Amino acid sequence: MERIVLPDGRTLEYLVEGPPGGLPLVLHHGTPSGAVRYAPVFDSALRHGLRIVLASRPGYGGSSPHPGRRVADVAADTAALLDGLEAAHFVTIGWSGGGPHALACAAQLPGRCVGAATIAGVAPYEAKNLDWSAGMGEENVAEFAAAAESVQALDTLLTSMAGDLARVTADDVVEAFGDLLSEVDKTALTGGFAEYLAESTRYAVSAGIAGWREDDLAFLAGWGFPLEDLRVPVAIWQGEQDRMVPAAHGHWLAGHVPGAEVHLLPDEGHLSLLAGIDEVVDNLLAHITV
Repeated sequence: MERIVLPDGRTLEYLVEGPPGGLPLVLHHGTPSGAVRYAPVFDSALRHGLRIVLASRPGYGGSSPHPGRRVADVAADTAALLDGLEAAHFVTIGWSGGGPHALACAAQLPGRCVGAATIAGVAPYEAKNLDWSAGMGEENVAEFAAAAESVQALDTLLTSMAGDLARVTADDVVEAFGDLLSEVDKTALTGGFAEYLAESTRYAVSAGIAGWREDDLAFLAGWGFPLEDLRVPVAIWQGEQDRMVPAAHGHWLAGHVPGAEVHLLPDEGHLSLLAGIDEVVDNLLAHITV
């Protein structure tokens, strides 16, 4: 794990692998999570000759909290990190809660970001003609209802959940995620994937709930940038069997991200989509020019 001090004095921790001269792939993790290596994703990036960069968002792991942050704020953090890596251009992928953050980078760093993809990415909370929580598992419904009620209600709920998540193992991760998992996701959650999800979940709360809380509040607030600003190639990947970020989110984004290439997959869920990461990276690189 490496760290950089940002212009405002905060610390940002990150992982980086791959050739120093390779095009960076900036990966935005889900919620809650952090900079935890998942071998299939890293290996895919390396096979494509990319330099993969994964930072813990503020409040997770060794990254300083940033109270009141908006989704848009990730762009400045990403630019500072890439400056430190002496990288002029990059592509980006966001999974789940990382989806809006990938879109923020694409919208706000168009001279540097040359392509983006979201995998089961969440849509804006106040999106018109979208019932935002419909189809979510009961755990997510309760979590975002608390976030909408008050910071205190959200703190209370996340604190009550964090103790169990800090001890979760690969053997009990399916039980821990409960109603959030569709059948296809339960099937996918074995072996190395189960180990990764348990490790990333433990790491997500290792420094407390600040990162998780800030993510949730940022999703429900205005993101801080208009989707109409997106001018780089963007691909939207969404599974129809998703109970964490329901398919309606992907459908909404498909209709509101200018020029998006849309992949709505009827037999995939939230977790199972990562098994096709090679296809996502292939597609992303096929649409860029640097």
